[in-house]
Amino acid sequence: MQHRATEEHVNMKKYAAGITLLGLFCLFGCQSSDPKERVVVADIAITDITVIDALRGVRVNQTVWLKGDEIVGVTSDFAPGFAAEEKIDGQGKYLIPGLSDMHVHITYEPALTDVMPSLFLDYGVTSVRDTGGLLALLQPQIDQWRAAGAIAPRIYFSGPLLDGAKVVYDGYNRPQIGVANATVQSAKRQVARLAAAGVDFIKIYELVSPQVFDALVAAANAYDLPIAAHVPLALEVSMAGPRVDSMEHLRNVELSCAEDAEGLLTERRGRLFESNAVSGYQLRSEIHSHFRPLALAHLKLDSARCRGVIGSLRQTIQVPTLRLNTIARYSPLLRDDWLAVLARLPESVALRWQATAQGYAGKATLSHEEMVDWSLALVGAMQRAGVPIGAGTDTPIGQAIPGYSLHTELERLVQAGLSPLQALSAATVRPAQFLGLQDSHGAIEAGYVADLVILAQDPLTDIRHTRSIAAVISKGQRVR
Repeated sequence: MQHRATEEHVNMKKYAAGITLLGLFCLFGCQSSDPKERVVVADIAITDITVIDALRGVRVNQTVWLKGDEIVGVTSDFAPGFAAEEKIDGQGKYLIPGLSDMHVHITYEPALTDVMPSLFLDYGVTSVRDTGGLLALLQPQIDQWRAAGAIAPRIYFSGPLLDGAKVVYDGYNRPQIGVANATVQSAKRQVARLAAAGVDFIKIYELVSPQVFDALVAAANAYDLPIAAHVPLALEVSMAGPRVDSMEHLRNVELSCAEDAEGLLTERRGRLFESNAVSGYQLRSEIHSHFRPLALAHLKLDSARCRGVIGSLRQTIQVPTLRLNTIARYSPLLRDDWLAVLARLPESVALRWQATAQGYAGKATLSHEEMVDWSLALVGAMQRAGVPIGAGTDTPIGQAIPGYSLHTELERLVQAGLSPLQALSAATVRPAQFLGLQDSHGAIEAGYVADLVILAQDPLTDIRHTRSIAAVISKGQRVR
């Protein structure tokens, strides 16, 4: 789909009524000498619309005024102090902040990289957090997405996964998106290099040692960089979670909730750091395959131990990627429109993803089913305990179509126990909080960025209505 502002996209009319004569003069650059009579001339007014955001809830019959990449006013009906060059009629529609995907890898599937910006925007995703890629591949894309006038979501990036002496994603039979940090010194150098490259945060991965984890955290703090992380296999949640700003995939939380967590940790560390010839990917797979079933067989979500684990995370955003964690039960093939949307991808990718989905459909093992149940129940328990939840998909891993898959994630969050408004918060407020942008992103207020999605149906009555996209505004420009 082309992303450009056209008359077909927007019914743009000059206002001939509802503004003062002074306002008409000011459309041509005039200013009243009386500040009380000055008119704010916006580029776009979205009129008579129901505004929904997680901070203010629901406001009906509002007009939202945009000038450049900024919301300059939110008023009831027309306001005498505002005028606009163009308007979008929002009657009967709903306005939400632009959505964010907190977990993507834009260079993981090279055939998709060029079409990602348009796909994200088509589905109302106006910002993304890239959580792992080599700088040499990422930086040209970052430059393109951030170029003046580029039709692309806002993008924030971490650079490569910061792994241990062994690297899970080392480029052997899978893309290389991780780098080794065998020593404290190398960890410090790595963070310094990333900070110099302008990353927005760092990402700590699963095979780091406790000492390297400490060094990475200290270095990130010194450079004032937020931290995203998996729980390293050499640590427990209570050791790692409170020291990072977001945790991904619920990964390894079950190991800390198990009643024999201390014994499992001791055995895990022995396997992690013994001298052997297996790859990082194989090592992680072997540990997960051995320890995860043991943990799931000996844990209770409502046990004192698990409540303590969850309670330690009240200041750490959880990005559960439920779309991915539950794919064994909820194949994308079960969605009525997935194949049609898949056809928008490059043919080589579409055919491969369809074959992969068909190969796995209906073949979930008991262990897979247990992980589905555990993931959904854990997110519900976290929400009830006041743990902040963020929305991410791991796009394009696991046949995740850019943009489209975030709406599936919102559905899974509601299935896990979040309200529709809380799910919207996970895709608007939480991403902004992670990046320290909560005063300018994630809400519909004067002074916030002009990233907005107009929906034909009310998302608070059914979260699936986030798919009923009537228009998308990115950086103040209508792109759909």
